[in-house]
This record gives sequence, C-alpha cells and structure tokens, in this order.
Amino acid sequence: MPYISGNKNREVMSEINVTPFVDVMLVLLVIFMVTAPLMQQGIDVNLPKAKAKELPPEERLIITMKADGNIYLNDVPVDMETLKEKLSALSKKNPEVFLRADRSVSYGFVAELMAEIKDAGIEKLGLVTEPK
Repeated sequence: MPYISGNKNREVMSEINVTPFVDVMLVLLVIFMVTAPLMQQGIDVNLPKAKAKELPPEERLIITMKADGNIYLNDVPVDMETLKEKLSALSKKNPEVFLRADRSVSYGFVAELMAEIKDAGIEKLGLVTEPK
C-alpha cells in the first residue's frame, strides 16, 4: 500500500453544509420585508366594502376622488374642468370609466362628479369598492 500523508482514517463527507444557504435566505428575507411596503403604488383611498366580482386587469380609465376633494385621472391630479375635457376626448375611444371615491367623501360630491362624467359622454361608469 502506498504511503498517504495525513490521517489514514479520512472519509468522504456526504453532508451538505447549509449554513451559507441559510445566511443567504435570511438576507433575502430581510430585503423583501423592507422593500415590500415600498412596492405599493397609486393613491391611498379608503374604499367602501361591497360584495362584487373582481374585474379583469385590462386597460381602463380610473377616476379617484380623495377625502380632501382632490380628483385624479389615472393617478394624475386634475380639476373638474380639465377632467371633463379629457373625458370628452376619450369618450369615443374608451366609453368605460371606473370611479374610486373615498368613503368619507360626501354623497353630494360623488353625485356631482358622476354627473360631470356622464356629461362628458361616458356611457359606462363603474364604482370601485373593496371586497367584504
């Protein structure tokens, strides 16, 4: 038998060292926990809750009315006159609009906004709610 330097009882280790794997997973977990709240986009609106089917994600116009009375067309702030002009121009291309209004906005303001949307030539107006 040839001479082997070192320990004669050396065996092949068949176990996998999982410590680096666990370290990488913990780092990734921390990164995702920190970045997940930052991935929320859009305008913060406290929507009312109602039973309804979820709509398919397609290209749609969304008008948002915040609690402070500000109006947004697809996340872009607009006033009532500008909104009516833009909707009049878009009414032939996309006659369907969705309205997101904060639950604390008075019914009168929402009804006024809905009347302006209908005056702009929009045929279909949907109200966005949260599932119950």
